[in-house]
Parts: sequence; C-alpha cells; structure tokens
Amino acid sequence: MKLNNKIVIALATALPILGCSKLDESLRSSLTEEQAQAVLRQTTDVNVLLQSVYNGLRSFQGQEGVFALNQNTSDETLVPTRGGDWDDNGVWRVLSDHTWNADHRDVLGSFNNLLGIVFNSTNVLTFNPTPSQAAEARFVRAFAMFTVLDLYGQVPYREQGENLLNAPKVLKGTEALDFIISEVNAIRADLPDGPAYKANKDAARVLLMKMYLNRGAFINRAQPTFAPADMNEVIKLADEIISSNKYKLAENVFDNYAPNNDAISTENIFTNQNIGGVQGGGLNSRFNMGAHYNQFPGGWNGFSTLADVYNKFEAVDQRRGGAYPGMTEVGGMTIGFQVGQQFDKNGVALKDRKGNPLSFTPQVALVESGNDLEVKGIRVQRYVIDYKNGNGQGQADNDYIFYRYADVLLMKAEAILQGGTPTAVAPVTPLEIVNSVRTKRKATPLTALTLDVLLDERQREFYWDGWRRQDQIRFGKYLAPTALRPQSDPRNLFFPIPNAALAVNPNLTQNEGY
Repeated sequence: MKLNNKIVIALATALPILGCSKLDESLRSSLTEEQAQAVLRQTTDVNVLLQSVYNGLRSFQGQEGVFALNQNTSDETLVPTRGGDWDDNGVWRVLSDHTWNADHRDVLGSFNNLLGIVFNSTNVLTFNPTPSQAAEARFVRAFAMFTVLDLYGQVPYREQGENLLNAPKVLKGTEALDFIISEVNAIRADLPDGPAYKANKDAARVLLMKMYLNRGAFINRAQPTFAPADMNEVIKLADEIISSNKYKLAENVFDNYAPNNDAISTENIFTNQNIGGVQGGGLNSRFNMGAHYNQFPGGWNGFSTLADVYNKFEAVDQRRGGAYPGMTEVGGMTIGFQVGQQFDKNGVALKDRKGNPLSFTPQVALVESGNDLEVKGIRVQRYVIDYKNGNGQGQADNDYIFYRYADVLLMKAEAILQGGTPTAVAPVTPLEIVNSVRTKRKATPLTALTLDVLLDERQREFYWDGWRRQDQIRFGKYLAPTALRPQSDPRNLFFPIPNAALAVNPNLTQNEGY
C-alpha cells in the first residue's frame, strides 16, 4: 500500500516494528497527521509492541553491555587477553583496571540499548493499551531507567506525546529515583500476578526494594547512608512477598538457571523469556564465555573469575557447583566453578590446543602469555547448558533471571542490619535470614553476621548475576584495590556519559572526572 507523507511521518514516530496491523485501503485518501495517528492507534496490535519492549531486555543476556559494566568492573569477573585472543583493543582490560573513557564500546552500547527500552516502553502508551498492558510497559521502562540511573547517575526521559524533535529532559540523582518510585507505585495494582517472564506485582515489589535499599548510594556514592524509613520500606515489601507463600528456596540453586527454569524454579520472580530454538538471543553466550574451545559444545575461552571469589566457598556449599543432570553426562562440563582438570562426557581428560592438560588454575592476570595461557583462571558456568537446542550454540530455552526470592531474603537482612525495624514475619533476624539461605545451599550456618560477611554471602548467592558492582558501591567496597588494580579513582563510581550522547542532548552533562 502506498501511504501519503503524513502517514509515513506518523509511522516514523512509532516503533520500527508496529506489529501485524491492517490499514484500510481508504488510507490512500488524504488524511491529516492527527487522523493518521488515530488510525494507527486503532489498528496497531499492542501485544506486538509490548513484546518488542520485553525483547529489548535481551541486551542484558550477552557478554557485553550491561553485564560487562556491572561484572567486569567488579572484583568478580575478568576477561584476560590470552595471546591473540580477547585483546579487542583493550576494551575488556580497561573495565577491569578502571581506566575506561566516554568512548568505550560498552559505555555507549549500554546507554543506547537501555534508552531504547525506555523509548519503546513509552511508545506502547500511545496506542490505547489496556491498564494491564500500560502497567507492564511502564514497569519495564522504570526497570530500564533505574539501570541507567545506577550506571550513569542521570537518565534522559520524555513524557508520552512530547515532540521527538526536542531533546529529552534529564532526571538526576534522587529526583530521578523518586520519579521512578512514583511510577512503580502508580502501576502496581494493574500489573498481573505472573508469570515471572512478564512484569508482575512481585517484580514491582523487588524493584522498589532495590530502589529504597540503594537510595543512600544515589544520594552519596562515596559514602552511602541508610535512612531507617527507607530500610523499613524494604522490610515491608519483603514481608509482603514472603507472606504470600508463592516462593521458596530451590532444593538445587542451579534449577533456577536450567533450560526449563520457567517450570521448575521455585524462586524466580522476574525473568526474560527465551523459547529454545524459537525466541531469544544472547543467552548462549553465557555457556560459551568461559568454556574452553575443546569443551563441548565448544566455547570462547574468555571470561574467568578470581581465586578470591572461589575461596569464599566451603567445599560443601552447593553454590560452588558440580555435576548437573542433563548437562554433565551430555557434555562433560559441570555447573558453577570449573577449576582443575576438565573431562569429556566419558570421563576422558581433556587437553588444550597446545596439548597440555586442560586443567584450569586459580592464577590469572589481565594479560596472559606462555605455554599455559589457555588454562589460566577459574571458569564459571552459571546457566545450565541447553544441549537440546543447537547443542548449546543456538537459541537457548533458559529464561534469563533478573530477580530471585533469595535476593528478597538477603535484602531484608541487609535492611535490618542497616537500621530497619525487624518484624514478626519469619525468618526474623538477619542471622536467621542468612542462615535460612545457607542451610538450603548446604553451607555451614553462621554464628554471627556483620555487613562485610553479608556482602560475601551476597557474592556466594549471586555471583555473575549482574549485581556485584551495585552491591560493592552500596557497601563502600567498589573502589578498594583488587588483585588486578590499585585503589580506584572516585570518578569511577559513575560511568561517563557517552560523547555521542552529549553531542545530541544539551541537557546532559558529563560526570565529574571525565
């Protein structure tokens, strides 16, 4: 069909994908822009637009972008340059040693991808969504805006219907946080109860918990504070989720990360849906990131973790990993941490490409050389490999996890330790809460609990889940020296605003130190 120019303009202001809509042939006639917009609102499939919003969350699933900013800049994840592998002009090294700049690939890519989610979410509101559809779009928008604010300290934002030719206004600090909180509170009642791969009421509660818990870090990144009123909000929201009895800690923590986690997980609260071989993208990178080339299904031999992380786990701690049904007997790999000699599915010891035993060592540097460079560094398999869909190389069936029930429990414990008032909802004390998680994970119960111990427990529970940078900032540990770098510059508490974004939006200002 050939549309007149005004309809083309109207289409250009909508999403690139408008869905399976059928415009009546009468649109060949001349319409005003207002009339054309009205027709589009009446004929566009909002469910298709909303799915495109959820699809935007897949940018969290890959090894680059938000994952790289949150993980590779922490004390938990690194990508060593191994000879000619993984140099990429230093883009990985500068994240680990905190020397990035405003032109860094992941700084720009994350900013653009997240604001794309914000834009597409707002666009849904233009097409007469139901209250539930509007609530879902506004929740995902709030989720993305909170992530932008956490990474960059400011977030561009347009109200529905604003002129796209004008630069969006920019919300900063607590003003931005208060706006996002108000948005989530406004739509909570209209959200569905589930499933986990849709924006839902409990996902809204968890997002609010994270905003209240981190508010003090948004006020002062260098010296976070914790207002009792904020901590009590965290506790209240946690109690609402606990009291619903909808969730319980999984018997095997890795069931939450399995290809059929949408069916067997008892913990997952908010996820991004992947349908094996049909819908998804990027999650298979989680299988390949650390796996060696000679491990089935064949990996990239890149990402590693540090010995300091691995050494925080007791041998009996389930979270350290081991054999997992449907994975180990198929490909030989274990779940969790991989250290020492590796084997194929028949128990035959593997070798690296140089013919050395494929035995991963705890020692690792940002730049590796020598005959053993392929085996340096402990590897991590966080998600259970989906061998049924493309032997782990195709579109995986594992839903990507944003929020889990264990996070609700540990945030409640933290809020009480930071000055919140305990309630009668069990488990009650921070020590009881943490030990309820540790007991389920087969770890030895603690006899005492401090904030430093709780930060370690969060690492044991959520390693490689994308929370480490935020946790370290909140606990005042992010700038501390690590095995890879000295004390970090305070400027690194925020990422820089990309230079390309500054060039097109005069309302943005560069963060201090860049």
